[in-house]
Amino acid sequence: MAFSPENRSGTISGILFVAIFAAAATFIAGLGPVHALGLSPLVIGIVMGIFYANTLHNKLPEAWETGITFSGKKILRFAIVVYGFRITFQQIMDVGLEGFFVSLIMLSTTFVLGTWLGNKIFGMEKDTSMLTASGASVCGAAAVLATEPVLKAEGHKTAIAVSMVVLFGTISMFLYPVLYTAIIEPAQGFLHMTPSQFGIYVGGTIHEVAQVVAVPASIPNAPEVMANNAVIVKMTRVIMIAPMLIVLGLYLSYSAKKEGGESAAVKLVIPWFAVYFIGVAAFNSLPFMQTEGIKAIVTNINIVDTFLLTMAMTALGMGTRFAKFKGLGLAPIYTALGMFIWLVVGGFVITKLICQIF
Repeated sequence: MAFSPENRSGTISGILFVAIFAAAATFIAGLGPVHALGLSPLVIGIVMGIFYANTLHNKLPEAWETGITFSGKKILRFAIVVYGFRITFQQIMDVGLEGFFVSLIMLSTTFVLGTWLGNKIFGMEKDTSMLTASGASVCGAAAVLATEPVLKAEGHKTAIAVSMVVLFGTISMFLYPVLYTAIIEPAQGFLHMTPSQFGIYVGGTIHEVAQVVAVPASIPNAPEVMANNAVIVKMTRVIMIAPMLIVLGLYLSYSAKKEGGESAAVKLVIPWFAVYFIGVAAFNSLPFMQTEGIKAIVTNINIVDTFLLTMAMTALGMGTRFAKFKGLGLAPIYTALGMFIWLVVGGFVITKLICQIF
């Protein structure tokens, strides 16, 4: 046990050690050039953690490992639950059925496509394929973190998935403004999108929340509706992570029973932290939560939550050794590239069709 008498001191030291790394990652993320790239503290934290794992890992007390593991598992689940304070059901309703269906279709198709490409076409292990797919289909690094406990995946697999989110999410952040100004805005017919539609397209297809915010901000004289729709549709995708994880848990239980035979004793995998996440979002949607005083408190809660997520990501990075990457080759990049093409091209078509229907 992490906090048993014999482990308590090492656990606390390990948690503090991770917290120091997370604080440094938060500071670096706030620096001008880094902030302009849209790199979140979560991404910087895992990079710093990986650096530690492959350089200084043997220089520190082994007893601290329990604290690092605690940060990557227990603190992670708690932080995902608290993440619900970023979302209200009213926000989702404001965009309407267009945003909801674009989010639903892009999330489900991207997750299935990524899992199939990674596992069946490029020969990746199923956990790595699913983690990579969750990052592209839902909300980047946070989705990878949320999916990891359901799969009970190893830390290095999470690191692979996050690295793909960083690579192709960053490409998206620079590509989408160019697409809009050069092709979508001046075009006529099917290629043309209104600012409102483009906001839905951005929110429904780009990986990270920070990257979604950055795209409208990079477009000269972009109407406010573009940025608003982008963020709200993105948060709709975020809240869908809870039902996605529940469905994934049911699928894993079914698959285990199928492989083990009808008589196999299979424990149903229900990610309760995802259920609690929905509960927190529902609580955050109550009318009294929208008052100015409460909003200020929620803002501070979200700041703390981002720090806890950064700690979790850093801890996962600390468990990542480069030796574990051997044999994967370019499969993760090919898988992520396939999903990226679907998000950009397929997402455009889906958004146009949905907006025409509604």
